[in-house]
Amino acid sequence: MDRFVSHYLLRLDAKGRVSVPAAFRAVLARDGFGGLYCYPALDRPALDAGGNALLAEIEALIAGFSPYSEQREQFSLSLYGTSETLNIDGEGRVMLSETLKAHAGITDTATFVGLGHKFRIWEPGRFRAELAEATEKVRAFKAALGTQTTAADKPLGARE
Repeated sequence: MDRFVSHYLLRLDAKGRVSVPAAFRAVLARDGFGGLYCYPALDRPALDAGGNALLAEIEALIAGFSPYSEQREQFSLSLYGTSETLNIDGEGRVMLSETLKAHAGITDTATFVGLGHKFRIWEPGRFRAELAEATEKVRAFKAALGTQTTAADKPLGARE
């Protein structure tokens, strides 16, 4: 599988390094990226991370704006200007900078969460709260979808 899935709780070591889950390292290796591209999430107290697939998504997003537009400048600054390329050592660990850790509130443990083409790194308590809120919203959305009717649900005589 070439997607980041599941979540993992990992402890930072005494030097501040944290292991990237083996399953995530395997996705990065298949993606052809030798390190880890990481930046503060734009709308969450977490870190967005990934490899070439994430870089391609960012490139496509930025390319969608006019070359000298304010939006293009703002996205470039926010995504490239705050990003770091982290090296994965021989033991599969990365060193998160103080800036990255401060944004996410990470101290001694981190939760790695797969999001398909990228993953997020959270402070565990913040992740649990975010997951609870997301689950509640998805349940409400699912319930709303269940109450909608389609043409196929209507009797033959009632279809337009």
